[in-house]
Amino acid sequence: MSSNVVKAASPLASAVTGAMELSVAQWLLVVCLVAFPLLYEWSVSFKYFCKMAFYNGWILTLAILAIPICAVRGRNVENMKVLQFMLLHIKYLYGIKIEVRGWENFNIKEPYVVVSNHQSSLDLLGMMEILPSRCVPIAKRELMYAGTAGLACWLAGVIFINRKKTDDAISVMTEAADTMLKEDVRVWVFPEGTRNHSGSLLPFKRGAFHLAVQAQVPVIPVVMSSYKDFYCKKEKKFTTGKCTVRILPGVHTKGLSSDDVPELADRVRDMMIEAFTQISSERPGKGPGVMH
Repeated sequence: MSSNVVKAASPLASAVTGAMELSVAQWLLVVCLVAFPLLYEWSVSFKYFCKMAFYNGWILTLAILAIPICAVRGRNVENMKVLQFMLLHIKYLYGIKIEVRGWENFNIKEPYVVVSNHQSSLDLLGMMEILPSRCVPIAKRELMYAGTAGLACWLAGVIFINRKKTDDAISVMTEAADTMLKEDVRVWVFPEGTRNHSGSLLPFKRGAFHLAVQAQVPVIPVVMSSYKDFYCKKEKKFTTGKCTVRILPGVHTKGLSSDDVPELADRVRDMMIEAFTQISSERPGKGPGVMH
């Protein structure tokens, strides 16, 4: 009799224990579902980390979709159009309005070197907004090993350089100059060499200008306004906002030699600092331009 009672009680106890465990799991789920939106609204830092995690994760996911499409052509600069198409919508997800000025300065049929200021990974949005046809960025070699994003960039013809080895970097730049002329390719370079959150522009590295002089092609400066109103890594702030992208007139290099590179780099940097200061100090909604 007692044995039968124990046998009957055992399944009952298991069921009660299972129900309690399920109840605890459900409660944890409820707490998470409630806590997440509250933290997202109340904590600036939590919102920043969530938005940056999604930003990076979404780019890696989009790269997975882009890889088989780009692989049909193999490594080809035309694959940049695929990446551009897939990335253009991200500005809408984050509520970032991009205003572009100076489109006419891209109306050059010959190859050229684009130089742009570098504030954060969000520069990708401004770049994709105005990326000229047959234009590829020059990026640090480490990006090539960034999982799906690295493979997608390689297939799109992105030029990778090892910044730690000067000889390798010079060799890549020389090859890039030949490619620009032979295959009608434009190149996009961030001459500061690293992300800059200082609110101005760092001193320029001269590789991009040596490249332009060697190929005897124009340098076209592109300036993106400060993100400080909606993004700040130090303060862990990431809200909605507006970025102005200004394309400046090209600076010609025909007739220049390597001896002229330092003066060329300084002149272009001065132009970009002036433009950066101007467009970054404007109040939202002021100034001429085209909103996208």
